[in-house]
Amino acid sequence: MSLNFSRVHELPPDELAVYRRLDPARLPQHVAIIMDGNGRWAGKRSLKRFLGHQQGAESVQYVVETASRIGLPWLTLYAFSLENNLRRPKTEVSFLMRLLRAYLTNNVQRMNDNNVRIRYIGRTEELPAEVCERMQWAADATSHNTGTVLTLALNYGARSELVDAFKKLHAEIKAKHLHAEDITEQDIQRHLYTAHMPDPDLLIRTSGEMRISNYLLWQIAYAEIFVTDRLWPDFRGIHMLEAIEDYQRRERRYGGLGDGSESDDIASLPANQLVNS
Repeated sequence: MSLNFSRVHELPPDELAVYRRLDPARLPQHVAIIMDGNGRWAGKRSLKRFLGHQQGAESVQYVVETASRIGLPWLTLYAFSLENNLRRPKTEVSFLMRLLRAYLTNNVQRMNDNNVRIRYIGRTEELPAEVCERMQWAADATSHNTGTVLTLALNYGARSELVDAFKKLHAEIKAKHLHAEDITEQDIQRHLYTAHMPDPDLLIRTSGEMRISNYLLWQIAYAEIFVTDRLWPDFRGIHMLEAIEDYQRRERRYGGLGDGSESDDIASLPANQLVNS
């Protein structure tokens, strides 16, 4: 778990105004974001798609810095999906890989200045060698930081993650001669890419799309979901704070009953009324 220290005093005035409406004791431990809308942002401005991706990369650092300032332990961003790699034009994929290398090269110092540690999830070994080298360089360069853990989901798909986890679990079962009936959720959990981090408390999706898009399917079982019409290149730290404010207005029940429930009233009803209700 990261040891993060609040730097709220560094928030710009508009973000600080939203933060002061929050309960610092009830901040989410882990925020996951589906960054969507780069292409539409560019299209609305009659710009090339790559300019939308460039602006989207700028949004990443704004949000990361806000997360660091409020002491958010975990921030996970859906940066590049397995489906993107397979279905997008090769020219666009190639540009995204160059953009990723440039982002890492240009922002490691800012990460260090903000005490941010960078990590990755996904089938990253399938990415180009020069990209993997730069990713490892950035991870090593920020490994000493104790603040927000920024995780980029790269060449990631949740179903593929489960397939990989089941393969590892199968190998463990064979090696240790375990019985399938003894397998628990925890056994699956510890073979996921995210075994080292808590499940997300809050999932944010930009661009107004009401889809999960094969993102952290296991991990978001009880996450609160916040969808905004704002396109990712226009998303800033203040908008993440507003999503957290909405999150704090909700009651998380994890399948149980919340405060003020009518469970006692139901328990006192005669059986025939329960049948007929």
